[in-house]
Amino acid sequence: MGLGIEIRNRIARRAAEEIQNGMVVNLGIGIPSLVPNHLSKDIVVMFHAENGITGMGPSPKQGEEDENLCNAGGFPVTLNQGGSYCDSSVAFGMIRRGRIDMTILGSLQVSKNGDLANWIVPGRKVPGMGGAMELAQKAKKVIVLMNHCDKSGKPKIVSSCTLPLTSSNCVDLIVTELAVFKVIPSGLVLTELFAPYNLETVVKNTGCAFSIQENLRNIPY
Repeated sequence: MGLGIEIRNRIARRAAEEIQNGMVVNLGIGIPSLVPNHLSKDIVVMFHAENGITGMGPSPKQGEEDENLCNAGGFPVTLNQGGSYCDSSVAFGMIRRGRIDMTILGSLQVSKNGDLANWIVPGRKVPGMGGAMELAQKAKKVIVLMNHCDKSGKPKIVSSCTLPLTSSNCVDLIVTELAVFKVIPSGLVLTELFAPYNLETVVKNTGCAFSIQENLRNIPY
């Protein structure tokens, strides 16, 4: 079952806390595309898209969309002052050169070791991997925003990914509608819980063991 817009925005708001002044940040489609709407006004950041934009702003208001200005998923965006356009090869060159400070992606599965599987479910047609492999390998920090469980109710945070990998040992932080996990060399650490969920709910819906941060943060509505 998909997440409602309120919950999706809660996840995006939490991810926005990770962004620091002066960063170049790549945003995936879906929940990550909501992150600019929750950025603190005192933070100056350049949002990057693989289709050739650096300097994306918040989503436009209804009726103010520019049909020529979209993100890598084809959804309308705005351009901040100082933003620029380039072709896709230059945008990918920025990624491969290691110029992206952070990428915020969706995923199908993430393992306890930070393996990322986010590009294909075998047997289903997909448009392609896009920039996920390059971003997962070259961005300085990788954050995953996703549902805690799939449409069948199975955990998407697992001991070992069963879907084809995009990249191994690359994820630094996972944010779902239930909780926030850091990925460290020894495995997953639960650092935060979203209200109204409790530890029992997270354990029940997570497909691997994890440790718990001593000062567990509770994020209110």
